[in-house]
Amino acid sequence: MNLELTIEDARWQGLEPLATRAIQAVLDYCGLDADLCEVSLLACDDARIAELNAEFREKPAPTNVLSWPAEDLAAEEPGQSPAPPELDFTGEIPLGDIAIAYDTCAREADEAGKSMNDHVMHLIIHGTLHLLGYDHIRDTDATLMETVEVAILGKMGIDDPYNM
Repeated sequence: MNLELTIEDARWQGLEPLATRAIQAVLDYCGLDADLCEVSLLACDDARIAELNAEFREKPAPTNVLSWPAEDLAAEEPGQSPAPPELDFTGEIPLGDIAIAYDTCAREADEAGKSMNDHVMHLIIHGTLHLLGYDHIRDTDATLMETVEVAILGKMGIDDPYNM
């Protein structure tokens, strides 16, 4: 997998192996050849993610993770699996971009009594699934996305974050 990692906040040192493991787990679950897939990950702080959230979602507040899919793969019917991504003209699969905020992640992990590493991997899995067309706007889509997240996390030995 081609992971382009940009670390804007030094507290994210050591993120690359966690991100690689999380993204690889999603690609494996979805049956995608990781060697063909490209993901860009921005590791930032709350101030930066608040700027991005305001710019792209008109919500001027920090959040834990944001995603920008390279293409819209969302299923047309509620609760259905998204379309698989296809190779581009270079023979690769550009999935898109993810941004993750240290401050919000650390606060959420602390409040939930989870390890930071487990929470970060969950959020990167969540963001990667968004790149692959999963969403949680409609209830049936949210159920599908959570089910997939829990299955992937379970294979990684991480407890169900929705049942804590």
